[in-house]
Amino acid sequence: MKRTCEESPPGQLLQGIREFNSRDWYECHETVEELWIGAEGEIRDFYQGIIQIAIALHHWQNGNYGGAVSLLKGGAGYLRRVAGPCQWVHVAELVADSDKMRDVLEELGKERMESLDPAFIPLIKTVSAPGA
Repeated sequence: MKRTCEESPPGQLLQGIREFNSRDWYECHETVEELWIGAEGEIRDFYQGIIQIAIALHHWQNGNYGGAVSLLKGGAGYLRRVAGPCQWVHVAELVADSDKMRDVLEELGKERMESLDPAFIPLIKTVSAPGA
């Protein structure tokens, strides 16, 4: 089934969002990856962006500074290809929050990355459903 950004989020994406926002980032990656396989175009970039940001946060949590910074940048790059909200996800806000976390991590550096203020950890936020 070919998915688009305009449609309602599938249950699997909603599960991935719950995992992401509960800081179960590796599980989010696994869940959303199943949607990503076989996806095309904008929706593939959308899923890829979420996957990379989730793994970036997983790397940060495990002390992998380089992986965290690199994948925050890459994931935001994929999401920048998505025009506006996608499957109810506020894409622009996730990009901005990921960029801000990356900036703060770069300021802290590898030695102080664990002192990141939790307020800078991105969450996936949704927009109102069309017609709601």
